[in-house]
Amino acid sequence: QVQLAESGGGSVQTGGSLRLSCAASGYLVRNLKCLGWFRQAPGTEREGVAAISLNGTTIYADSVKGRFTVSKDNAKNTLDLQMNSLKPEDTAMYYCAAKVGGSCSLLARYSYWGYWGQGTQVTVSS
Repeated sequence: QVQLAESGGGSVQTGGSLRLSCAASGYLVRNLKCLGWFRQAPGTEREGVAAISLNGTTIYADSVKGRFTVSKDNAKNTLDLQMNSLKPEDTAMYYCAAKVGGSCSLLARYSYWGYWGQGTQVTVSS
């Protein structure tokens, strides 16, 4: 059983930065097949933001490429998301997710990922 808990959300102005962290328990992040970040704004579908595979391969949504960086911290057993040059359209609830097997992608289907966190709110004001 994997438990995930996000932190680091908050309110920033356009152009600002935030670093989200997802603490994992019950499993080592270095052994998880895939870890991902997703976001959902009110009235919209959940979308994939970034993912990192077991071997460190990263995947990014086009909307965040060059601004966001996903990484694993094996010492802290966390998944992190460094978000720079934030825009108002980045405003959303951000969730982390994990899966122990299978493929690694940004598919936002709930059942594709075995485990989800409760989310952390990010608000970017203009």
